[in-house]
Amino acid sequence: MPQFRIADAARLLGVSDDTVRRWVDAGTLPVQPDASNRKVIDGAALAAFAREHAQSAPDPSDVQRSARNRLVGLVTSVVTDTVMAQVEMQCGPHRVVSLMSSEAVRELGLEPGSLAVAVIKSTTVVVETPGGSS
Repeated sequence: MPQFRIADAARLLGVSDDTVRRWVDAGTLPVQPDASNRKVIDGAALAAFAREHAQSAPDPSDVQRSARNRLVGLVTSVVTDTVMAQVEMQCGPHRVVSLMSSEAVRELGLEPGSLAVAVIKSTTVVVETPGGSS
């Protein structure tokens, strides 16, 4: 069973170590001692907590779609040429990069500081884990 130290849990949740400690102190996030008597959080408990406390920004489009992977964020960079553009967004702790036509960038009014939704629909999603066999 994977276990995470408080600093690692904070990084995964996108909050400070102190915030995780407050959740632990309030009994909202359970901890247990590891073999070295350090406080650790069970991976399954952390996953359940993350799911229950996910803060998703409202989708400004208010449109129903089949794509489930929708990340609301801020446009941080737009690089265009005459035909194509690269748009970077910061969606919480995640950087998302999209390649699209320069025409689409103009039509959507994308520029640094714009609020946008990255919609990801893919038949292939690669899942990786840290080294080791477990």
